[in-house]
Amino acid sequence: MNLETARRAELVACVAEQAATIVAQAGTMAALMVRIKELEDRLATDSHNSSKPPSTDRARRTRSLCRRSGKKPGGQPGHAGHTRVLGETADRVEAHHPTACAQCGANLTDTAGSVAERRQVVDLPPLHLEVVEHQAERVVCPTCGAATIAAFPAAVVQSVQYGPQLQALGVYLREYQLLPAERASELLADLFGAGPAVGTIETAVERCAAQLETTDAAIKDAVRASAVAHFDETGCAVAGQRHWLHVASTPTLTSYAHHVHRGTEASAAIGILPHFRGRAVHDAWSAYFAYPDCRHALCNAHHLRELTFVAERDGQAWAVQLGDLLREMNTRMATVRAAGGTALDAATRQDVGERYQRLVEDGLRANPPSEEPRRPGQRGRVKQSKARNLAERLGRHQQEVLAFLDDFAVPFENSLAERDLRMVKVQQKISGCFRSTDGADHFCRIRGYIATVRKQGEPVLSTLQRLFTGDPLLLKLKPQSLPRINSP
Repeated sequence: MNLETARRAELVACVAEQAATIVAQAGTMAALMVRIKELEDRLATDSHNSSKPPSTDRARRTRSLCRRSGKKPGGQPGHAGHTRVLGETADRVEAHHPTACAQCGANLTDTAGSVAERRQVVDLPPLHLEVVEHQAERVVCPTCGAATIAAFPAAVVQSVQYGPQLQALGVYLREYQLLPAERASELLADLFGAGPAVGTIETAVERCAAQLETTDAAIKDAVRASAVAHFDETGCAVAGQRHWLHVASTPTLTSYAHHVHRGTEASAAIGILPHFRGRAVHDAWSAYFAYPDCRHALCNAHHLRELTFVAERDGQAWAVQLGDLLREMNTRMATVRAAGGTALDAATRQDVGERYQRLVEDGLRANPPSEEPRRPGQRGRVKQSKARNLAERLGRHQQEVLAFLDDFAVPFENSLAERDLRMVKVQQKISGCFRSTDGADHFCRIRGYIATVRKQGEPVLSTLQRLFTGDPLLLKLKPQSLPRINSP
């Protein structure tokens, strides 16, 4: 009997051990399933359903957030063409005279003719560097016999130097066309047979940046005083260290700055957001909400991509419907503006708000909070799914998401700032990094000026030339007085 009792106790202990093992394995499997989904979701993200740029897509993207218009590709009926027409005058004329009669073969060399047809070839003239020699003459006064030597122009300070147009072209290639200094020097040498060395181009960049110090500060002041401004940031490498390049934009102004930090410490150093009192349009990065003295508006292009991800990966209907609602209202607002309207009618606005709230609540019900236990020593929030985080954010910031309905000065998305950052990523791909903080400072100042010049419809190269001749362009820096309709 004692033996039977012992065997029974042994079996009970074995079953209990197996049950504990099964429970542990079930927990491990659940954790692995969560991890597998995270990895699969990460592989499924591309530019159409996340904030990844199109250059990171593994295959050609065939889906778009935009709705097809039904129009054929290319120019539409009534589109004005840009074909060159014959000019009235030409810099050089080459007459082609027939030498023999096309019918009988008679010699026509000395026979006078007339113009039967004109054709023009537009091409570059022979390229060469023009050398202008400045000679200071010495004159002896006939009255007192003293010798006087003429002064050189203020810009002529060395025995041999490059002029303002060539220096401006070097800066143009370096900071606007984003060529590395060596390739810019090679290009100038190929074009003109000789050109400035790498050090000379870098000196021109430094001089240009110094000339723009006051202008850069004025652009920042004008952005701070604007009714609506766009903010964004992207990573960049400076002197082998990870930095963040920040941009503040309006339709007529652009200001860049870099900082080793991404959040409020960087914003405080840059000095725009802490003093901004208008409407800040951004992508919901938490550091932007640290500034309550300005009002906020969120980029709905980001929301559409995230909603697309939830709809495609998790098959959740609320995400599809909310994406359709945002697109519908964007189209409605465009129609109201085109018709000269100044506000969305109150009934429609209330209906949109109610539909939006119901869909967000559907999203929260479809994605209940995670029941994963907090690990020992774990700080912060318990990790939630992407769908849950999105639904919470859309509910918490409904006013900022729908700000484009209440304020006609607020756009639907933050594409203005994203466009201003796009060429920064191109620069990083071409050159890899900024070799020094001074080089990054110069790039930010000059590139901000160039972006502002372009937005204001001025040519870049001739504007840079004016900087080197002491006649800088006077930018339009007056803050925009945009209307704020039904602002909450």
